[in-house]
Amino acid sequence: MTDMSSIPQSNARPMRRFATARSVVALIMREMSTSYGRSPGGYAWAVIEPAAGIALLSLVFSAGFRNPPVGISFPMYYATGMLPFMMFNDIHGKIATCLMFSKQLLAYPTVTFVDAIMARFILNMVTLLLVGYIIFSGCLLLFETRTTLDLPVIIQSYALAAFLALGVGTLNAYTFTRFNVVQRFWSILMRPMFLISGVLLPLNAIPQPYRDYLWYNPLVHVVGLMRAGFYGTYDASYISIPYVVGISLACFAMGLLLLRRYHQDLLML
Repeated sequence: MTDMSSIPQSNARPMRRFATARSVVALIMREMSTSYGRSPGGYAWAVIEPAAGIALLSLVFSAGFRNPPVGISFPMYYATGMLPFMMFNDIHGKIATCLMFSKQLLAYPTVTFVDAIMARFILNMVTLLLVGYIIFSGCLLLFETRTTLDLPVIIQSYALAAFLALGVGTLNAYTFTRFNVVQRFWSILMRPMFLISGVLLPLNAIPQPYRDYLWYNPLVHVVGLMRAGFYGTYDASYISIPYVVGISLACFAMGLLLLRRYHQDLLML
């Protein structure tokens, strides 16, 4: 085995980067085989599940209302709310449990907790981007939506959802592993989150004073930004990108500091 201390510093850094990239790719391949390779249909379910949810919401609410709160297409309206919410929820869940999932591999010195986080982040982000592309394209092809796509705004919304998931997920990778009760509490907290994140009703439709309270939910800004990317008349004045970025950065930095300090102890739990 090569002694890294005997390698010149200029050559050691590229070797570390190569080892990191190789570890991340190996973890991605393992994640693909375990998450999507064991069930019949594999990746097809990643598209079927949100599509079925959007169809069910559209069917239920179209029976009682003539038009959705924004636009004229129920499937497109709920897709613009559900897909960014799903981007956050799925990526966060994968990152938050990465230490428990890869505990045996993290015992090797060449595999770090950063590798495990990045592998799950990259794989699930790419998967959900493809799912979003398929579902949005299907809505545009199958239904009259009367939407005007603003691609930079849509990309911003996806980026915010992914970054928020990375930040909160990294922090919870520590808290979930260190305190089992936190994971149970979080699962309870996320059940009503679908209702208070603007997926069903936009923030502007919520009466005061509850509207001001819900503003502090960063997912409200993510979902609102996605809708602003599809509906040119959508009132997006309440959206604060710096607020979401600030929360994401704070959680990510705190999570990295805690994991760097205690990751060896967490592997012993």
